[in-house]
Amino acid sequence: MMSSSKKSQAVPLKVDINEKIPLKRAIPLSLQHLFAMFGASVLVPILFNIDPATVLFFNGVGTLLYAFITKRGIPAFLGSSFAFLTPAFVLMKNGYDFQTIQSGFFVSGLIFSAVAITIGYTGIGWINKLFPPAVMGAIVTIIGLELAPTAADMAGFSVGLSNNPTESNMTWVIISMVTLLTVVLASVLLRGFLKIIPILIGVIVGYVTAYFMGQVSFEAVSKAQLLVLPHFQLAKFDMTAIITIIPASFVVIAEHIGHLKVTSSIVGKDLAKDPGLHRSLLGDGLSTALSGLFGSVPTTTYGENIGVMALTKVYSVNVVCGAALISIVLGFSGTLSALIRSIPTPVVGGISLLLFGTIAASGIRTFIEERIDFSKSRNLIMASVVFIVGLSRISINIGQVPLTGMGLATVVGMALSILFIIFDKLGIMNEKE
Repeated sequence: MMSSSKKSQAVPLKVDINEKIPLKRAIPLSLQHLFAMFGASVLVPILFNIDPATVLFFNGVGTLLYAFITKRGIPAFLGSSFAFLTPAFVLMKNGYDFQTIQSGFFVSGLIFSAVAITIGYTGIGWINKLFPPAVMGAIVTIIGLELAPTAADMAGFSVGLSNNPTESNMTWVIISMVTLLTVVLASVLLRGFLKIIPILIGVIVGYVTAYFMGQVSFEAVSKAQLLVLPHFQLAKFDMTAIITIIPASFVVIAEHIGHLKVTSSIVGKDLAKDPGLHRSLLGDGLSTALSGLFGSVPTTTYGENIGVMALTKVYSVNVVCGAALISIVLGFSGTLSALIRSIPTPVVGGISLLLFGTIAASGIRTFIEERIDFSKSRNLIMASVVFIVGLSRISINIGQVPLTGMGLATVVGMALSILFIIFDKLGIMNEKE
């Protein structure tokens, strides 16, 4: 009985936010967080065709910066954001290089930070008014649905895009379907730690399949140096890129607030009050600005890592910071960067079919979780108009800048919200909010 008691004390059922853990236990726990975010976080630079090692470096730096700004009070890992894919792809199709697109990321980070400072003084009510759930749910859904053709193209299907413009590539289709099926089966059949890394498992199985089908080349891996400096490049500022990217900032702000609510419920503490939502937003905003300025992608708090905490009941910020340090170290590996770059397009396509669909589904989930009453005209109108504007390929030029898709839908959603707020203040709405 005595030995059993000592054992239970040595391995606590829950590790609180500021609790210290012995190094030999902290390292595997940190690796667990790294594996959980790895598949999704490196997918974004692969889609942009930039160095994944650089992104891992800035993910780590951003997470440490976030921990500092939040006074080590919130356990959160900052990974690569998917919310900026749609406007960035629009720019890339119009001939903009990644270095120019970075300027939009940088300014978005500054806007994110400005909103954080404003919330620190005024509270969050105005954000909820500007982006009610009926609007935000529709916008998030559009992000995923707009990316659907891109996922299908990378998976080998002919949808009129660059990879397979006229007919489907059946070799690619087989690889992407094996990858997708692996992720699906891993998600619903595996248990414990393996359940939280289905993307990583899918990438590995898809990669092996692609190798045996002659779609993998190790030439770049064999030539790569083991240790290299991350690839830094300063953003080239362009107003079109900035205006096109900016609307995604508000989507990430809403996503961030939602993640903080979930994390608070998991750790049993209102983190929006202490250390504060404004600190959390500021940490994420500055991380995005830093990443955008020097050659990486925008960051966001990761649901995958929130899932790890829910599963393990280990909430220690030290563990998350350990994962950040490991991510930074990986950023100096030329071999790892080359290995990630060797992942064939159809493997990424198979993952994307599910991942982009998940983004769309998370928007629909917002309607359910927030219990949106679509019998009310305002909710039905806002969601309907945002959906159609976002998916109809309507484009409006602001000067020389085309605004379309998710960006235009965000602006229209904000305008409708403001209009209904004015009508409420005047008392002329025919139904209560």
